[in-house]
Amino acid sequence: MSLGKENKQRRYDLAYLRMAREWAKLSHCVRKQVGALIVRDNMIVADGYNGTPSGFSNACENDGGETHWYVLHAEANAITKLARSTHGAAGATLYITMSPCRECAKLILQSGIVRVVYESAYKDVEGLDFLEKAGVALELLPLFPDQPSTK
Repeated sequence: MSLGKENKQRRYDLAYLRMAREWAKLSHCVRKQVGALIVRDNMIVADGYNGTPSGFSNACENDGGETHWYVLHAEANAITKLARSTHGAAGATLYITMSPCRECAKLILQSGIVRVVYESAYKDVEGLDFLEKAGVALELLPLFPDQPSTK
């Protein structure tokens, strides 16, 4: 890729991550708010944020502050939205504010996503290790590089 194309791609990567960050603000979760966008052929084909399934209370945590088991992660929400649409994820890039967990990494691979750009690393890096072994391109791209890359 030429330097001009690399700079253009970097600008788009940063813009999509900023959009994913804005999408994360829609989450009702208290502990963590995570946003995701799936982009294919320069078009956003799905979006998601962490939260409860449709029809459930928006409360992500119980009174003790623990996350309910049924809360969907942002990338899982985006992938399931995509499954209900006429679009597909084959060859797409996932932009996400926090790297995927192990369970979501399996969904990412099976959906055909080939690249994951994330703003910060999740505490458990097994999802990233899995995707790397599977040949999915990974890129940590902090929006504010002077911030720590983990939350």
